[in-house]
Amino acid sequence: MAIFPFILLKNVKLKTDWSMINHEKIHLRQQLELLVLPFYILYLINYLINLVRYKNHHAAYLNIIFEKEAYKYDLDRDYLKNGNWYGWLKII
Repeated sequence: MAIFPFILLKNVKLKTDWSMINHEKIHLRQQLELLVLPFYILYLINYLINLVRYKNHHAAYLNIIFEKEAYKYDLDRDYLKNGNWYGWLKII
């Protein structure tokens, strides 16, 4: 879980999971783009709308615009290096 400026891990083994760390770094970038607090507000609103739409927690979570960007690029080692600021807007 990414809570600016930290990445919180369930256990030490996750430190070596590069794609998961990259996924969370993408969330840190998203938080910076929106000056942190608005990110959490938009995240929650998007989740709640999705929950009504999909009537399923997992589907609602996976369809949050911020999660879509993070999952789409978590295996791309150069995604954050190449800029791609506000990449989540392209998903809307």
